[in-house]
Amino acid sequence: MDENQIETLGKKKINLKYCVLLPIVLLVTLFLWCVPTSFFGIDALTLTQQRVIALFAFAALMWMFEIIPNWTTSVLLIVISLLTVSNKGISFFCKPEAGLLVNYKDIMSAFADPVVMLFLGGFVLAIMAEKYGLDVTLARTLLAPFGHKPKMVLLGFLIVISIFSMFMSNTATAAMMLAFLAPVLAVLPNDDKGKIGLALSIPVAANIGGIGTPIGTPPNATAVKFLAEAGAEVSFVDWMVRMVPFVIIMIVIAWILLQVFFPFKAKQVVLAIPENKKEKNWKYYTVWITFIGTILLWATEKLTGINSNVVALIPLGVLTCTGIFTKEDIKEINWSVLWLVAGGFALGTCLQQTGLASVLIEAIPFGSMSVVVVLLIAGLVLSMVGGMVGLGILNLIGMAAYVLAIFRMFSRNLQKRYEENAKFTGLWRSATSSVRQFVNRTKNMKKYKYFKCPECHSRLKLPRKVGEVTVTCGKCHHAFKQKA
Repeated sequence: MDENQIETLGKKKINLKYCVLLPIVLLVTLFLWCVPTSFFGIDALTLTQQRVIALFAFAALMWMFEIIPNWTTSVLLIVISLLTVSNKGISFFCKPEAGLLVNYKDIMSAFADPVVMLFLGGFVLAIMAEKYGLDVTLARTLLAPFGHKPKMVLLGFLIVISIFSMFMSNTATAAMMLAFLAPVLAVLPNDDKGKIGLALSIPVAANIGGIGTPIGTPPNATAVKFLAEAGAEVSFVDWMVRMVPFVIIMIVIAWILLQVFFPFKAKQVVLAIPENKKEKNWKYYTVWITFIGTILLWATEKLTGINSNVVALIPLGVLTCTGIFTKEDIKEINWSVLWLVAGGFALGTCLQQTGLASVLIEAIPFGSMSVVVVLLIAGLVLSMVGGMVGLGILNLIGMAAYVLAIFRMFSRNLQKRYEENAKFTGLWRSATSSVRQFVNRTKNMKKYKYFKCPECHSRLKLPRKVGEVTVTCGKCHHAFKQKA
C-alpha cells in the first residue's frame, strides 16, 4: 500500500468521525438540552438537571466514539459545566430559578482531587521503577521460582503481570513483559498453540490485575471517590483485601482456560530476562527505599493513620527534592489519564449537587423490578462503560451478569427466586433510602452540623453557630455536649 492510499484512508476515517458521528452526537445533545423537561417524564426535573443529562449523553457518546481524544472531551465537559450549570457561569443559563447550581470551585477542584493525586503518585513510582530498572529486577526475581515448564511459566506470567498492573499502567506493563516474551515466542514452533496462550496472558493478566488496587486503573479511582462521598471511605488496604481474592480467582480461571484452548507442545520454555545493568548508586537505592516505603505505608494506613492519598505524594516530594525525578520525567506522567478521570469526577459533582442523582434514583423503579431485569440492565451498563474506557474486565463482568440473568430466567425453583426478589427489593429500598439521606445532608451541610450519638450511633443534627449545647439522643436518651 503506497503513501497516497494511506493518506486517502486516513482522510476517510476523519470524514466519518467529523462529518457523520460528530453531527449525530451534537444533534442528540442539543435535542436533550432543548426539549421541555416534561419530555423525560420526571416531575421533579429542573432545567439544570436537564442540562446535566444532556452533558452526560454528550460525554458518553464522545468517549464511546472517540471523535476527539477522551481527555479533551473531559476538559471540554468541565468547561461547559462551569459555563452552564455552575454558580459563576453565564448569567443567562445560571439563574436560581433554573434549579440548584453547582459550586464552581467544586467543579474546578476535580483537577486536583485527592484521588487524582493518588494516581499521580502511582505514575511517579512507575516512571522511576522503569528508569532505574526496578521492574526488570522484580520480573527476574518473581519469575525465577516458576522454572521452565510451559504451564508454570504461563502461570508465572499471569501472576507477575497482574502484580505489576496493580501499580503500573496496563500499557507500560504489557510493553515491558512483551519485550521479555518476544524472544521466547520467536523460538517456539509455529504450530505450538501455547505461544498464543503466552501472548494472551499479557492483556488478560493486565486487565485482571488492574482491579487489585485503587491505582490499578482509572475506574477504581472513580469508585473510591464516589464511595467516599457516600460515606463509605475505602482505604488502600481495604480495597486490596476485598479485590485481591477476586484477582487470584480470575487468574486461576484464566490459567486453566488458556491451557485448555491453547495447549503447549514444547516441553520447556526458557525466559531470557536480561540483568538490570543500571548503575547502582545512591539514586538507585533511594528509589528502592521510596518504592518499598510507599507500598508499606499504603498497606499500613490503619496503623499509621496516614491517608493513602497523602502517602501517594511522598514519592513525589522525596524524589523531586533529591533531584532524582527531574523536569524531563514530569513529561512522562500520563496527564491525559489524570484529566480524563477529572472530567468524570466533575460530571459526578454535577449529578450530585444539582440533585439529579437522587431524582433519577427515585424515578427509576429498581425496587419493584425483578432481579433478572436489574442484572440485564447492569450488564448492559457495564458493557457500555467497558467499551468507553477500554476496560475489558467490565465487559467480562457484564457478560457474567447476562449469564446469571439467563440462568435465573430458566430456573425451576420459583419459590426461591421469589424469596430472592423480595430480599433484593428490601436491600434496594434500604440503599436508596441511604442515598436520599446522604443527598439531603449534603444540601443542608451549611445549615446543620451532622454527628452521631456516642452510645447508639444514631445520626443527629444541630443548627450551625449555636456554640456548645447539651444534646439528648431521641433514641437512647443519652445526654452529651456537642459543639456546632
